[in-house]
Amino acid sequence: MKASELREKSAEELGQQLNDLLEEQFRLRTRKATGQLTQTHLLQTNQRDIARIKTVLNEHKKA
Repeated sequence: MKASELREKSAEELGQQLNDLLEEQFRLRTRKATGQLTQTHLLQTNQRDIARIKTVLNEHKKA
């Protein structure tokens, strides 16, 4: 997901997407802790997407 795509969305949509990513992050961390996650790069990708959304939300607040 690109930041330019995120900037086109409303704050409400971004908030919902952020909640979804946080839930997914919890599931990924649980799977990693139990040894079921073989694609560990998904954790890093998920974390970066969360950071992008938080950045865009902060830009919306300051604008």
